[in-house]
Amino acid sequence: MQALWMLLAALLFATMGVCIKFASTHFNSFEIVCYRGIVGVVFIYFMTRVRGVSLRTQVPMMHVWRSVVGVTALTTWFFAIAALPLATAMTLNYMSSVWIAAFLLGGALLTQGRNAPIRQQAPLFLAVLAGFGGVAMMLRPTLQPDQVMGALLGLLSGIFSAFAYLQVAALSRAGEPESRTVFYFSAGAVLVGAIGMLFIGANTWHWPSALWLLPIGLLAVLGQLCMTRAYASGATLVVANLQYSGIVFAGIYSLTIFGDQLPLIGWLGMGLIVVSGITATALRARAIPNAPAEDH
Repeated sequence: MQALWMLLAALLFATMGVCIKFASTHFNSFEIVCYRGIVGVVFIYFMTRVRGVSLRTQVPMMHVWRSVVGVTALTTWFFAIAALPLATAMTLNYMSSVWIAAFLLGGALLTQGRNAPIRQQAPLFLAVLAGFGGVAMMLRPTLQPDQVMGALLGLLSGIFSAFAYLQVAALSRAGEPESRTVFYFSAGAVLVGAIGMLFIGANTWHWPSALWLLPIGLLAVLGQLCMTRAYASGATLVVANLQYSGIVFAGIYSLTIFGDQLPLIGWLGMGLIVVSGITATALRARAIPNAPAEDH
């Protein structure tokens, strides 16, 4: 079931990316971060009131850390988009799944030593690497000498995204419901976005361009809820690999909405992403046929 939640999250985030592409011609990155956070806070507040879920938490510092790394990943990602070709920025950001795999396997080696289940996890790790190879084939990133700083920001966005996703899994293990996790992340986005707007300013709302802010916020919060539930399953490497499916959805949107052309290597990369996702899911099901358990 975690596979379906991550696929739905990837679809929602890819759809949000289309809305951001339209909104970014009228609003700067901090504005988009802030406004999408506001929509998330309001949505989650009323959702928890209806469900009777309390927003009071016993692990506030875990939420603080999740907000810090999550919002840092988001803002560095937007700045990387501004400084780099879009394909390069997206490839660096999608390295988050590779970082997750490296962190989990490295942590297993440090804590368990020779007893670490490396042989069991190695095929899954290779599936993650294959998925990233498919991303690179689809996006075909390039880098110029004057884009080194942008590349560093893109690399940081991937690393902090990995930290954020691992923290989402940790919060789930601590018993935090996904609505509470998303609420505090959205609140952090509002704070950082508002501070950024104080320094670089805000644009005047113009209709109908301002209408893009509502679907951005709704798609973001729904995608966060689905992603959080997916990581709560404990199948961290599988979920991280399925995140690559967002590139497939984005590629389809590029073809159908923006009229972009995808060369043969791009189609091959899309196929590799799909195959790696199916392989990772099958490996997980074979390793644990009856019930989900922790990969970390």
